Amino acid sequence: MSGVALPVGRGLLYLIVAGVAWGTAGAAASLVFRASDLGPVALSFWRCAGGLVLLVGALSLGPKQAVRRVRVGRTAVLGAALALFQTAYFAAVQSTGLAVGTVVTLGAGPVLIALGARLAMAERLGRGGVAAVAGALTGLAVMVLGDGGATVRPWGVLLALLSASGYAAMTLLTRFWGRDGGGDDAYATTAWTFGFAALCLLPLAGLEGLVPHTAERADVVWLLLYIAAVPTALAYALYFAGAVVVRSATVSVIMLLEPVSAAVIAVALLGEALTAGTVVGTLLMLAAVAGLAVAETRGAVAARRDAVPPRP
Repeated sequence: MSGVALPVGRGLLYLIVAGVAWGTAGAAASLVFRASDLGPVALSFWRCAGGLVLLVGALSLGPKQAVRRVRVGRTAVLGAALALFQTAYFAAVQSTGLAVGTVVTLGAGPVLIALGARLAMAERLGRGGVAAVAGALTGLAVMVLGDGGATVRPWGVLLALLSASGYAAMTLLTRFWGRDGGGDDAYATTAWTFGFAALCLLPLAGLEGLVPHTAERADVVWLLLYIAAVPTALAYALYFAGAVVVRSATVSVIMLLEPVSAAVIAVALLGEALTAGTVVGTLLMLAAVAGLAVAETRGAVAARRDAVPPRP
């Protein structure tokens, strides 16, 4: 990365592309599951390992930096959380479908982050945060109970919630450790995180079966390459670049493109059916995430206003 600041407009474009790209990861995973016997653990391993190779290659080709600071112990913990997040997400997609698995994971994640920040770091939730949590829980209940079991499988929902807990743990730990002043190189840390995640997954992936058995081997290989390249290495690089110049609340709203794009792909290309209960629950969960972003924006504005010293 050069020292020239990225224009905000380009940062927004990067985030939009990243959100849409992330939304295609589950679709590609669904196609892999349909075409082969590859399981979610092995698929998650190949995603992390492929992302590691591509990110290391991008780092080696980029401008040299004097220091690429990475804290190995912390990165190992983040790698374990990433392994949980990715594997449980792919398992949820395999169990209950792309649309529901993605919406529950990405809808519950910010809510768990808000609750975790309140409990672990004494951050105020506020009325907007409480309303968002209530909305997300209502949406989840409507999605599961109002569906009648037609398309939403409770086991898949539990896996999606487990994935969301891994995502929340990654975010909360990063926020907590960032209080000491940071200084770690974001891109190098991401590459190391993928490496540790791959190491965590390798033994279980070996037991599950690393090599897919399929008559469509070429298609499966191309799908694995796509998952490693586009929604992993490229999307994370664009996300980190854009998140630097765009407000965090705006980032949260833009990232809603991921579950939205996943839902569109699930219905239009994969033939998944969405019942009225699923649609209403999805809208409630997405509205909850948007509500958290609005609450964060208001809190940030109030904090800046309070920090301005009064005029003499």
